[in-house]
Amino acid sequence: MTKNTSAQTADGTAVQGETREFQAEVAKLLDLVVHSLYSNREIFLRELISNASDACDKLRYAALTDSKLLDDKSGEFAIHLTVDKTAKTLIVTDNGIGMNRDELITNLGTIAKSGTSEFLKAVGDSKKDVNLIGQFGVGFYSAFMVADKVEVASRKAGDNQGWIWSSDGKGAFTIAEYPEAARGARITLHMKTDAEEFLEPARLRQIVKTYSDHIALPVILDPIADDKEPKAETLNSASALWMRAKSDVTPEQYKEFYHHVGHAFDEPWLTLHYRAEGAIEYTALLFIPTQKPFDLFHPERKGHVKLYVNRVFISDQLEGLMPRYLRFVRGVVDSSDLPLNVSRELLQNNPTLRKIQSGISKRLLKDLKDRAEKPEDYAVFWEAFGPVFKEGLYEDFERREDLLELARFKSTGVEGIASLKDYVGRMKDGQDAIYYITGENGAALKDSPQVEGFLAKGIEVLLLTDPIDEFWVPTVSTYDKKPFKSVAEAGTDLSTIKGDDKKDAAKNEAPADDIKALVEKLKTSLGEAVADVKVSSRLTGSPVCLVADTGGMSLHLARMLKQHGEDPAGVIRKVLEINPTHPLIKRLSGVDGDALKDAAFLLLDQARIVEGETVPDPAAFAKRLSAFLEKGLA
Repeated sequence: MTKNTSAQTADGTAVQGETREFQAEVAKLLDLVVHSLYSNREIFLRELISNASDACDKLRYAALTDSKLLDDKSGEFAIHLTVDKTAKTLIVTDNGIGMNRDELITNLGTIAKSGTSEFLKAVGDSKKDVNLIGQFGVGFYSAFMVADKVEVASRKAGDNQGWIWSSDGKGAFTIAEYPEAARGARITLHMKTDAEEFLEPARLRQIVKTYSDHIALPVILDPIADDKEPKAETLNSASALWMRAKSDVTPEQYKEFYHHVGHAFDEPWLTLHYRAEGAIEYTALLFIPTQKPFDLFHPERKGHVKLYVNRVFISDQLEGLMPRYLRFVRGVVDSSDLPLNVSRELLQNNPTLRKIQSGISKRLLKDLKDRAEKPEDYAVFWEAFGPVFKEGLYEDFERREDLLELARFKSTGVEGIASLKDYVGRMKDGQDAIYYITGENGAALKDSPQVEGFLAKGIEVLLLTDPIDEFWVPTVSTYDKKPFKSVAEAGTDLSTIKGDDKKDAAKNEAPADDIKALVEKLKTSLGEAVADVKVSSRLTGSPVCLVADTGGMSLHLARMLKQHGEDPAGVIRKVLEINPTHPLIKRLSGVDGDALKDAAFLLLDQARIVEGETVPDPAAFAKRLSAFLEKGLA
């Protein structure tokens, strides 16, 4: 909803404009930001300075191909802080790319593209400081923690018309033409009474030094009228932190730079800072987060490492700079060997960029290998990023062996996670394959009938619960010359493996002729409902289980495809395996006719339910079950 309004800016200028209501979710978002999320209100200045720095980076890059964007003589790129104690305002000004009317409305009024829905879903109704907002690109709204009114005067580089956006953060904002706007953005915060500490120069110096010293642009405190000797003062080092020597950077500075470049609030799990020299030279300052970024599983799988060429920002989402399975990495890469005067599209196909990617990937994997020597520490990384990291097993043939060594898996043999090297070291005599099972829940997989025989013999089974597991295993096929083999596939023979089971199960089996006859009767009864019926060596406690036909699509993959609207019914071939030692199976060997047919479908439906499938005919299932219960109770 919009309506025409008149308003007055901080300098007293009257403007005519329109008032719009915030997107429905933004009101709730603002309430969370102001009252719930930030326990430390000084963060607002970090967010505004970070946004200003990004705006200048974007203009510097755009001007490489359109020098006219800098023709308005706005001076060197800088960020200015201006305090007016009388008016109780703090102004943050940059001479970056700026915003036009539509961008002000989109970026500050609706912010749907910034992830509002995902943000609110992640936060829920929590009233604690969850340190999420920066990740969602809505750090601007932290200004309302300290201000009861915020104005943004902006003119986009190359435009003649300026605009002013204003709001009290209570449900609506006003936007109007503002010819006086300079290129870039001027954000005026009308400070709340309990936030006047942020009008004190000493407080501003402390905040900038703590949170924004790494910003490569000067953050300048403009002269304050009531100072005895008013003069401008640069509050930060204003040098590219990644170009400094490691010995000149403190852990706190690394952390704050990570917060800036990653729009994050957690601690970096890994910090990697190095300079590559030789045929290709570049500097990298990279971070692996501790917590999952909110967009980790976004379908576009975009990276977030910023590329600079001779300290000139090029892009923060350049395809080709980082492998997609390392998209959780944040940081900066700065090279002097890449051209400035080409498009991003041409740059991402540059052979030098591919060599840089290869060097970065190799170094990151080396550091991960070092950290993997501390299992508890490495488990933190794997819990957060393992599902994404395993995408490399499917995509990166060149580094596949290194990735296999770094991969970890849940297993029936150990608590926590296990490496493939450790798994192979625990293999039983006669075991020539690495056994695994795929599904959605590790605990449910461990209780699956398909693994009963393996557990009885003490044979370890990997529990693979990530969707990517269905794709990388067939692609990799072997580790240490040992094939991966699904326990949910027909044809598994455990008789050659010397396990821990001391029982002689053969003595408890029904006579071989009876079982053979039962298999044929079950095949006839079930017809096309299954591809085959076979005697199982994997079952110890359950009467039946469903498995995939040898070499066929797994049952779990079939369910995944069905959930995504694809019907694999014509592709999947299900095999019903029976346990010849189970009392129910032995009793059925003497049953014929309709009773056997009903029993056959009841067993099939039971196997389906255990597999997490729906029963195709619930009414028939209920009818058969009632009939058997009635006979059993008679």
